[in-house]
Amino acid sequence: MAEPLLFEKSVPGRPGYQLPTLDVPLEPLPTDDLRKDLELPELSELDVVRHFTRLSQLNFSIDTHFYPLGSCTMKYNPKINDELAGLPGFADLHPFQPEHQIQGALELLVLLQKILAEITGMDAVSLQPAAGAHGELTGLIMIRAYFRDRGENRHIVLVPDSAHGTNPATAAMLGFKVVQIPSNARGGVDLEALDAALSPDVAALMLTNPNTLGLFDENTLEIAKRVHAKGGLLYYDGANLNAILGIARPGDFGFDVVHLNLHKTFSIPHGGGGPGAGPIGVKAFLEPYLPLPVITEKKQEASSIHYALDENRPKSIGRVKAYYGNFLHLVRGLAYTLAQGPGGLRKIAEISVLNANYLMQALKKYYDLPYDRICKHEFILSAKRQKAHNVRALDIAKRLLDYGIHPPTVYFPLIVAEALMIEPTETESKETLDRFIEVMIKIAEEAEKNPELVQGAPYSTPVSRVDDVLAARKPNVCWCS
Repeated sequence: MAEPLLFEKSVPGRPGYQLPTLDVPLEPLPTDDLRKDLELPELSELDVVRHFTRLSQLNFSIDTHFYPLGSCTMKYNPKINDELAGLPGFADLHPFQPEHQIQGALELLVLLQKILAEITGMDAVSLQPAAGAHGELTGLIMIRAYFRDRGENRHIVLVPDSAHGTNPATAAMLGFKVVQIPSNARGGVDLEALDAALSPDVAALMLTNPNTLGLFDENTLEIAKRVHAKGGLLYYDGANLNAILGIARPGDFGFDVVHLNLHKTFSIPHGGGGPGAGPIGVKAFLEPYLPLPVITEKKQEASSIHYALDENRPKSIGRVKAYYGNFLHLVRGLAYTLAQGPGGLRKIAEISVLNANYLMQALKKYYDLPYDRICKHEFILSAKRQKAHNVRALDIAKRLLDYGIHPPTVYFPLIVAEALMIEPTETESKETLDRFIEVMIKIAEEAEKNPELVQGAPYSTPVSRVDDVLAARKPNVCWCS
């Protein structure tokens, strides 16, 4: 399965390009400005095409493999959404075009804002943030601006230990002091610890709900009541919205700010560092602080509405992105939402929860289950039982590759030892889930009877085990002949 580097396939003098006949006078370039000895590979066009096609066939992707990556909602992305985003009227827009030429695009954005506000129970939405963590950043900047406007110097952000890792990172980056709140025996926020941490210095509690344990916090209303009683705000990390989509709205159970991940919940492809979309929604009292520009509707005549980009917002936190969001991703998100409709959105959540509980019940006999209660869209297993045979969560993840299954998230959340975080999503069939169950049981048996086999995995990939730490700290991206 190994594919040689282009340098290794190179044949001197073999061209892979053809230049047109020179139609200007020939003029030698200054020799001092020329780079020498580039040693670029020389291949035919067919060699290059085959090389990159083979590399693509080595990838694990949602279009080729089961991809139960917990906390990331790696579900199937309908290709029709890409077709719509590629329409010339969308793809050929330029961000500097005047407003009168982009009325259709602005109307589309306004419609998406209204839909997301309805889904989340918020009063206003901005589509600008380019990803989930960027949405968190925008939301916390708004919260900071709100309290400064009130003359309050609140400098603490509370973050449960079951939150996404970006929550404390974002708060710390903005200069907030981060205080961690432990979980209780049920996997939710410990209310006594919350009471002890609440003070007039607390700006917000950032809550992921369902949390990274895959559990819906049963005390959400009480948490909101206690935070608000101390004058703090409640921030909702919407990365796990797939579990409650169309069933419950964060705004209805006390959240003041919410960010969404359109590249998770609303089908936009993600991964590999590509662009995302992390809209934020806010309650009315925070609307003046939305980032610039804000899309407004202005009635010119009785029969028409003019959409404008409003830059005159004195309390706004300013721009958080050069242009208004990742527009083509917003097109994809709207297409997906309209295709589903209210009933379809609810069905997404119901099936994702059903699939997760189906897997959890089948696998808890073979792996430790730290929280044995109904989960939402994802759940946590622990490989502590396998560790007794010197097989760790990482070994299990690597062994899954040999069976053609992308590994789940491992070692997160940190509060579960040897964590395996599994999210099947709603787009997987029962046959796929049954095969995953079969493979996971098989690996559990291998760990007990032949642990060396699991420890040495994977065997079917071009590269087996690599030194992850060394690769991160001292990456070698050069090839030398």
